[in-house]
Amino acid sequence: MSGPVVFGLRLLLTVSLYGFLGWAFVVLWRDLKLQSALLATRKVPPISLTVRSAASDPLVRRFIQAEVTIGRDPACECLVEGDEAISARHARLSYHHGQWWLEDLGSTNGVLLNAEKLAIPTVVISGDEFSCGGTHFIIALTTDLLIPRDGEN
Repeated sequence: MSGPVVFGLRLLLTVSLYGFLGWAFVVLWRDLKLQSALLATRKVPPISLTVRSAASDPLVRRFIQAEVTIGRDPACECLVEGDEAISARHARLSYHHGQWWLEDLGSTNGVLLNAEKLAIPTVVISGDEFSCGGTHFIIALTTDLLIPRDGEN
């Protein structure tokens, strides 16, 4: 082959290679921006607790935050009044790693999950039942993002 033809082919190959690399970086950059936007707008799925105690009728409480503390302390998101067997901060439901977890916060009487004593933080699903003192809770997980009505949590 003649020198100018080889030079032209080498030049064409070089331009093609740099063009491909530029295109690959643009595609990766767009995908990175899209994934970061999706992570930034990820919502916590709502959780509903049906609270049943001997002192009152069943009550459904709905939460949309990533952490729900259960206890007698007024600072708890799920305040349980009238049950002296519940600690001030008895248990916590938290959403992380794409799942809801239940953990005992070092309460005196412990937490029973599906009639078994809870020893370590455990993943919970819809239909699970747990009890703190004399109060029983039924978990309902929903995937819809309905907005709670006024006065509902």
